[in-house]
Amino acid sequence: MMIWLLLVSLGAGILIGAVGIGGILLIPALNVLGGLTIHQAMATALFTFIFTGAIGTFSFQRRGSIDWSITAPLCLGAAIFGFLGAWANAKIDAYILSLILSSIIIFAGIYTISTHSLARPAILQGRPGLQQAFLVGIGAVVGFGSGLTGVGGPALSVPMMILFGFSPLTTIGASQVIQILAGISGTAGNMQYGSINFNLVTILTIFEVIGVQIGVRIVHAVNAQSLRRYVGVLCILVGAGLMMRALGLF
Repeated sequence: MMIWLLLVSLGAGILIGAVGIGGILLIPALNVLGGLTIHQAMATALFTFIFTGAIGTFSFQRRGSIDWSITAPLCLGAAIFGFLGAWANAKIDAYILSLILSSIIIFAGIYTISTHSLARPAILQGRPGLQQAFLVGIGAVVGFGSGLTGVGGPALSVPMMILFGFSPLTTIGASQVIQILAGISGTAGNMQYGSINFNLVTILTIFEVIGVQIGVRIVHAVNAQSLRRYVGVLCILVGAGLMMRALGLF
């Protein structure tokens, strides 16, 4: 089981670096393969995303792929609301959390498959003050969702930002940074309200970080559209399986 868990961690890291969505798959793996409760799985995964975000940020910044005028307001919202999400996580029943998580995973999969490459202007382009306020709001939603479900920033920020017209590479670059702030803020709450399995954190983080570096090379070297489709199918299957498990269907 540990070998499979480490392979999932490596794969999750690759997908975080390549398409922004991937860490979301670590939580059900920790729950099913690692034997952690859903609360522990969410808290443990979110803690590891602090480090994958740091490596991803360094790698994207080195290639000049982070637009800080977009990223900074996102991080402000995430830093404030991540703690509140972790507080909510501690108050909500595991059954409800499993349903919320599985729904987010399925949504991420459908989004990943259905997105197309038609370019359109970003929302409020030409009105930088309003756009930054809007981005703070997106960051708040992402931070709260990360603290609540442990999914990390990219699974929420990437779909939302692309939906509002931001370019994919800029969006994935910003998602690396938002992981750090959402992870720190949510973990601060989890340290008080939740339960992090520190026995697994180190080895999981090592494999995820290696994966992120591989994924960053992929996204800067090839067209990742085909990879996105496979990721989307995988998310739908994992999300559906987690939902059926929560509902007691198997």
